[in-house]
Amino acid sequence: MLKFQKPDVEQFFRTFAIQNFTVSPDEKQIVFSTNLSGKYNLWAMDLPNTFPYPLTFIDQSCQELVYDKNGEFMIAGFDKDGDENTQLYALQPQGGELKPIRLLEGHRHMNPVLSKDGKRLYYTTTKENPMYLNSYCYDLESGEETLVNEGKGGATYFGLLSPEEKSNVHIKMFANTYTLAYLHKDGKELLLTPPTEEQHTVSDVLYISEDEIYFVTDYADDFSYLAKYDCVKAEFQKVLSFEKEAFKGIHYNKLSQSLYIVSEKGVEDFLYTYDLATGDVNRVDTPVSVIEKLIVTEANSLFLLGRSATIPFNIYRMEAQKKVWDACTNYGVPGVAEEELITPEVIKYPSFDGLELEALFFKANEDVSNGHVVLWPHGGPQAAERKSFRSMFQFLVNRGYSVFAPNFRGSTGYGLSFTKMVEGDWGHGPRLDNIEGLEWLIKNGYADREKILLLGGSYGGYMSLLLHGRHAEYFKAVVDIFGPSDLFSFIESVPEHWKPVMNQWVGDPVEDREKLIEYSPITYLDQMVKPMLVIQGANDPRVVKAESDQIVQALQEKGVKVEYLVLEDEGHGFSKKENEIKVNRAILEFFDRFI
Repeated sequence: MLKFQKPDVEQFFRTFAIQNFTVSPDEKQIVFSTNLSGKYNLWAMDLPNTFPYPLTFIDQSCQELVYDKNGEFMIAGFDKDGDENTQLYALQPQGGELKPIRLLEGHRHMNPVLSKDGKRLYYTTTKENPMYLNSYCYDLESGEETLVNEGKGGATYFGLLSPEEKSNVHIKMFANTYTLAYLHKDGKELLLTPPTEEQHTVSDVLYISEDEIYFVTDYADDFSYLAKYDCVKAEFQKVLSFEKEAFKGIHYNKLSQSLYIVSEKGVEDFLYTYDLATGDVNRVDTPVSVIEKLIVTEANSLFLLGRSATIPFNIYRMEAQKKVWDACTNYGVPGVAEEELITPEVIKYPSFDGLELEALFFKANEDVSNGHVVLWPHGGPQAAERKSFRSMFQFLVNRGYSVFAPNFRGSTGYGLSFTKMVEGDWGHGPRLDNIEGLEWLIKNGYADREKILLLGGSYGGYMSLLLHGRHAEYFKAVVDIFGPSDLFSFIESVPEHWKPVMNQWVGDPVEDREKLIEYSPITYLDQMVKPMLVIQGANDPRVVKAESDQIVQALQEKGVKVEYLVLEDEGHGFSKKENEIKVNRAILEFFDRFI
């Protein structure tokens, strides 16, 4: 009987991913950004065939991707080695030349929207207004550009265009939990939700006609729901809501006169249809736990990008009038069967103040377990750990480590008030939520107090640093991936269009000075005594390299064992396979020293 070695870390990270996708109007071509070559490029498949072929060779991540409604070209947006300064290009369906459309070094172009005839491009940019953003209309034939909206008071994004271009909607962001939508029509600006002092959010917005707008909001509620705005009467109406289930996306199908609604409830997503005429709601089963993107075609076919805990990013199609999803891609872990991967247990535990929290626990199989548990505080912080595939989790579990991923206060999917709990409280409540989670694991036999490791990225990296400084006794070793180390320098160095939200999100450097000192990991250098590995992308625009430089230098001067890995061609994440493999091999080798 032939025997094969255990999968190497590289096998888990040879799992391909999909960043974005679009579908041609005739449904004959899917175009998607994937790292089949080891670096991200656009690839395509000519349906019904599902064999991919490359369209671009730019080797960069694609942030924006939209097909012209006539099927003649696409608009694609790429940054440079993770700097997030997206530049817009036009591309033919067969690939080839990337024709520059909106390029300006050092600036970012976002939210491209094409007119129905494909002659005009609407978009949002940091140029000329880097803090609050401007929106423009660019004529693709004449090259002329006009200002559509000048952002003021909050970062303002072009939302969508009415069917006949007679009006448009902009989203103004004052905080992650405070975003308003404005209808611009006949020279007037109209708020889609009724005036109120209570903060709320408006997200996915769509036109049913020139006179009817549907959108997702949590106005006067804790969980987001479906609402309607009558453009003629200027009237708001709540349409549909579910108990403790947050709507996050809506899609219109003119043929069936229905909406498709994507909702989230804790760690999973769900899909529904809503009949506009009858109000009937039906659940649509999906092959994934988390829906990343949904496209509803004019013919009422569905294309879905999603993933589950044991299934990586894949694209699926449900043709009109059919009830079966067909997989367009078949990404998995090379050399590892799906049944060998771990589905997490969903656990609930009370925090220090009685607040109930939800968490995922990926338990290593008994035959490989080394008894160690890795605490993973997620990034965001206004995000959540969900039942979605992470190569990092699966390779750690495969190598004997269990992974604990709590959705501490501030996480999304549990209501607006829960998400707001982290605002101005980065370092108290969420920190203790993580510690209470560890105590619950220890008490209930999930973890050994002497066998706990710590790993986090972004806000999770910040939390890893803070937990190390405040609670070093819990951990044998700590890994920080591009985490802020000093909240004062972090607030100062974020992208300009983030700065309007920082006072509410993190704190005011003057009014909240003592609190920000207390919440900054760098305050606790003397207590950081455990071995550390720090990982940073040199081009990171969100958590700049100086954040990691200063904590590493300070700790090394104190004699703490700190390894520092800097990736010169990455930003806030790892877009290149060779870097992803390098980072995760380093994490595994680092942790293996302490078991």
